[in-house]
Amino acid sequence: MSSPIQEIKSDFLLEKEIRLFIKRDDLLNPHISGNKFRKLKYNLECARKEGHDTLLTFGGAYSNHLYAVAAAGVLHGFKTIGIIRGEKYHSLNPTLSFASSKGMELHYVSREKYRGKNSELFRKKLNEQFGRFYLLPEGGSNVEAVRGCTEIIQELDVDFDIFAVCCGTGGTMAGILAGLDANKYVVGFPVLKNGDFLKKDISHLIRSYNEKVYLNWHLETGYHFGGYARYSIELINFINEFKQQFQIPLDPIYTGKMMYGIFDLLKKGSFKRGEKILAIHTGGLQGIKGFNERFGDLIL
Repeated sequence: MSSPIQEIKSDFLLEKEIRLFIKRDDLLNPHISGNKFRKLKYNLECARKEGHDTLLTFGGAYSNHLYAVAAAGVLHGFKTIGIIRGEKYHSLNPTLSFASSKGMELHYVSREKYRGKNSELFRKKLNEQFGRFYLLPEGGSNVEAVRGCTEIIQELDVDFDIFAVCCGTGGTMAGILAGLDANKYVVGFPVLKNGDFLKKDISHLIRSYNEKVYLNWHLETGYHFGGYARYSIELINFINEFKQQFQIPLDPIYTGKMMYGIFDLLKKGSFKRGEKILAIHTGGLQGIKGFNERFGDLIL
C-alpha cells in the first residue's frame, strides 16, 4: 500500500525557490497510520510465521504505538498486551480507552520498573506472567520495522534532494536511510532532548538491518520544544495555521515539530535554492484528542 505525495505551495516557498512535498503516510490506515503501519507490517508477518497468537509491547499512556498495536491485533487476529509506563488510570484517556476497546490487556508498571523493561530479568517475569508472546519494542523500532520503512523510498517515482522525518525511537529514519542506501540526504527532527542517544540508536538499527554505516544524515535537535507533550503557543499557532492554509493536519508531538523546524530552517537559509524536500507525515493524529483533553482545546 502506497501513500500519496502532496506539494505544499506558498509565496514563501516560491520566494525561497524551494519545492516542499509531504508524503501522506497518515492516510495509510485510519487506526494503524503512518510509520506504525510500516513498522508493524513485517513484525506481524514474523509473529505469524513463528506461530505466535499474542503481541506484547510497551508504551506511555498516550502512545501512538499502543493504539496501533491494539488496532492491528484485531485486524490480524492477535491477542494484545500493553505494558503501560506509570500508575493505573482511574479514567482512561482516549488512547488507552481505544486500546482497551480493541481488547488490549493493559498492565501498569512504575516508572522505575519500566526503565528496566529491556533487562533479561524483566522479560523473564513477563514470560512467567503472560506465557509465550511476540515482543514488540517500545515505539516498534527493530530490524523488521526498519525493513518496513525502507518501502517509503521504494514507492517514490519522483527525485528529491532532501528527506525530512520526525524521530521518536529512530526506526523510521533508519528505514529511510537504508532505503536510500547513501543517496540524497536525510534530516531528522527528534522529539526528545537527548539527540546524541538517538543518533546511536539509529546507527545501531541500520547496522542490525544491513551492516552498513551512512553519513548522509544529521539530527536537528533544536525543535523538541522540551520533549514529549511539551509545546509552546508558537508551535500550536503554526499547526493550526498550517492546517487552515494547506488542509493538512499535524500533531503537536511529532509532525508539527518537524514541519515547524523545516519552515524555521527555510527562514534561516539552511536549504539551497532549487532543492526539493520531501517530508514524511508519520501519522500520530489520534494523539490530538488526548492532547486537547489534557491541555485544553488548543489544536483545531
